[in-house]
Amino acid sequence: MTESRTDTIAAISTAPGRGGIAVVRVSGPDAWKVAEKVTGRRIADEDAGRFRHVGMAGVDEGLMLVFKAPRSYTGEDSVELQGHGGTVAPRRVLEACLAAGARLAGRGEFTLRAFLNGRLDLSEAEAVIDLVDARTERAATDAFARLEGALSRPFERLYAEAIDLSSRLEHALDVSEDELPDDFRSDIDSRIAALAREVDRMAATAHEGRLLREGALVVLAGAPNAGKSSLMNALLETDRTIVDSVAGTTRDAIEEGLDIAGWPVRLMDTAGLRETEDPVEAEGVNRARALVAKADIVVALDCDIPGALRIHAKCDLDGINGLDDRNGLEGIHVSAKTGEGLQALRQAIASRLEALAARGDEVAEADVTVRQKGFLLGASAALARAVGAIDCVAAANEVRTAAECLGKIVGKTYSDDLLEALFSRFCVGK
Repeated sequence: MTESRTDTIAAISTAPGRGGIAVVRVSGPDAWKVAEKVTGRRIADEDAGRFRHVGMAGVDEGLMLVFKAPRSYTGEDSVELQGHGGTVAPRRVLEACLAAGARLAGRGEFTLRAFLNGRLDLSEAEAVIDLVDARTERAATDAFARLEGALSRPFERLYAEAIDLSSRLEHALDVSEDELPDDFRSDIDSRIAALAREVDRMAATAHEGRLLREGALVVLAGAPNAGKSSLMNALLETDRTIVDSVAGTTRDAIEEGLDIAGWPVRLMDTAGLRETEDPVEAEGVNRARALVAKADIVVALDCDIPGALRIHAKCDLDGINGLDDRNGLEGIHVSAKTGEGLQALRQAIASRLEALAARGDEVAEADVTVRQKGFLLGASAALARAVGAIDCVAAANEVRTAAECLGKIVGKTYSDDLLEALFSRFCVGK
């Protein structure tokens, strides 16, 4: 974020590789001048039409869209040049823009400018990258709700309440105690406590947000030859892992993404749990146990692991179907070979994920991020100290701290380090 924020910037905004079209985005005070040099066309306010580079060698042809400030993504004068896809054509258009006076945009710099120009707040900017990275419909719906302000509005209300409480306490410091109502402090403490409860309720939604953004870690665990690799292949509906009758085939954890009822899942096959003298296999077993310890859900194949979702694998060999508990074989009976019980297993995993994300009667429209949760917890701790403060001076200091934490969530207050940490997650061109 050390580059000037008033430069005219340009970047390829579409993914690299073969494709029908590619978009080169230009934004800044000289965006229209840059586009005019590249395309050889004069630009009017919010113009649109075909372009063809008129340089000696020629570059590309396509569609030019013009956006006048502040009615653009960044809030600045902007131009999008939509040309042919691939690798060479968009790079040539970008190089022409840079030669015409633009500089290459940094990671997330277009969205950063949208924030700085008031088009988005920080919580909405976070939603942009989460929408781009969404791996399931549920994750995309959550990100879009946040982009539309589902979290911004409640965060703004919390911030406004903290500012009001802070101003009232500051005012109390400037007047005599005789001028304050008798119930001033008790009323203030009651409002602070109510604000703290709302802050805590918002922070509680972070668990589901983590599951949606990072994916739930679901670990398959059991003894060698329990059927973990076969089960993973069956759930993925592809031959992802090696299946063999020789015990100890899987030495390291193997991870693949999976969509289960809209939940993004990181499904992991692990080494068989047993004592072994083989140092390589022993390391795999240690890694498997570590994954079991940190998993959101453990699927235990014919073994006892506390809190795990137990299944009886290879039920086709026993003639046992569905949820039958005959022969003392508890859990969901699954066959990777016939597909028996796979849907029941998926439903059981989805139910556990729903339970992990449960938040009581009130459910937010969207879920807070790890960054937001950190500031919410900071605000909560400050408000707790404010309620028990010995005087208005101490209470005022704590409520001011809480307001600063809440302000950082939406960008009422921010630092360059905070912006760097957030926007470095973006790709160039967004």
